[in-house]
Parts: sequence; C-alpha cells; structure tokens
Amino acid sequence: MKALRLAFVALAALSLGACVTTQTPKDYAHFRAVDPHSIVVVPAVNRSLEVTAADYYLSTITLPLAERGYYVFPVHLVKRVMEDDGLSDADLVHSAPPERLGEMFHADAILYVTIEKWDSTYAVFATSTEVTIAYALKDAHTGETLWDDTEALVYQPQANNSGGGLAGLIAQAVVAAMERAAPNYMPLARQANGMAVNGPGKGLPAGPYSPKYGADAEAFPSGVQQAKAETPAPAAAPSPAAATEKAAN
Repeated sequence: MKALRLAFVALAALSLGACVTTQTPKDYAHFRAVDPHSIVVVPAVNRSLEVTAADYYLSTITLPLAERGYYVFPVHLVKRVMEDDGLSDADLVHSAPPERLGEMFHADAILYVTIEKWDSTYAVFATSTEVTIAYALKDAHTGETLWDDTEALVYQPQANNSGGGLAGLIAQAVVAAMERAAPNYMPLARQANGMAVNGPGKGLPAGPYSPKYGADAEAFPSGVQQAKAETPAPAAAPSPAAATEKAAN
C-alpha cells in the first residue's frame, strides 16, 4: 500500500517538454489575401507505429480551429464522403489535387496533417511518450500553401523519489508501467494543436468568426508590415549651414 501511495504522489510530478526550434518569422500577406473562412481537415497521414493514431488525432483538431474563428467541416463526415468518392487512403488524399477536395466541399482551405511520431518508449523506471505533428494549410482553389507548422512534444512522468531507496524505485516502476499501459497521447496532441494554431507570429490569424478578426495584424504581420518594421529610418538631411561648411572644407 505504501508503494501504491507513492505512485499516486508521483503522478502529481509530471514533466512535459516541447522541442523548441528557431523558426523564420512567417509572412501572412498571402494568407490575408486569400482570407479563408472555411477549412476542411482531411484524414491525417500516420508515419508512426501506432495504427490508431490518425483516427484518435482527428477528434482533437476541430475545436482549436473553430475557437480561432473558422468554420470547420465535421471531420468524420468529411472522411466518410471521401471514402465514398474513392479516397479512402490518407496518403492518396494528401496526393490528390487540393482543388478537387475544394470542389467536393466548397471549402476555402484544406488542412493536411502528418503524424511523424506517436510513440511511447518504455524502460523499467521511466517511460517517454512523444508526439510530433506537421501541419500544412493549402488554398482549396490554387493548392498554394497558406501556412505550415511542426510541433514536437514529449511527456515524461517523473516519480517523486524524495524518500529514496527501494520504495522510490518501486514508485518509478509503477508510474512508468502505467504510462506504458495508457500513453498520454491525447493531451499531447491537444497541446500541439493549441501551440500550432494559437502561437503569436507562427499560428493562424483570427478567423472571420472571431471577435479578433482583422485586429491581430501586429501579431501576424504581412510582408509589407515586416519590411516597414525592418527598414531603417532615413538619415536626416544636413542643414544648409552644415552643407556650406562641408563644401568650404
């Protein structure tokens, strides 16, 4: 019982790490010119070893897009319609012309998601659960990429081993085994979506159904605005007296 109590205490000490990468500032000029109102999320391509990853993932993406101010077609209905149209394989869907999908749903943009990692690595005293997701939003009329992003998150439950000794090791083993039995994929996927969609300067500008629509240009600048910010102020012209003195010298 003592080891079990320690295990539950250990569950309160959780570490969640994100792989931080330096990204080039995005240019939202083309995104704002297209001004998408509706988004179709197509089935995710699954590159991980977890066969159920793509189906589970689909249930996590609609809410953050809708909360950002976009109309999102029901993901499971979209999947069914595409299956009836002969597009039952996610790789086949991703290789199909975006214009075809746009015509099917009369959407403004198509969101393609690739699950690069959805894995849990188990050791006796530690388990590491990792999710890496790549996003690409394309214009449904031209196929041009409007926005893309990649998020990588790692979840590592850490046992509270302040007591040390055998009890601490047993608690670590119990926590690791629990994470192995039910990996913490879904919270990681939801956090990855939130970071990708809402990140200032890297996520999606507020959509037309958000009260912030059109008011976040500073957080999501276009190329013109970036150029203005980066262009140095012109040097002040010399006064006539200074110019005369320079000529005399």
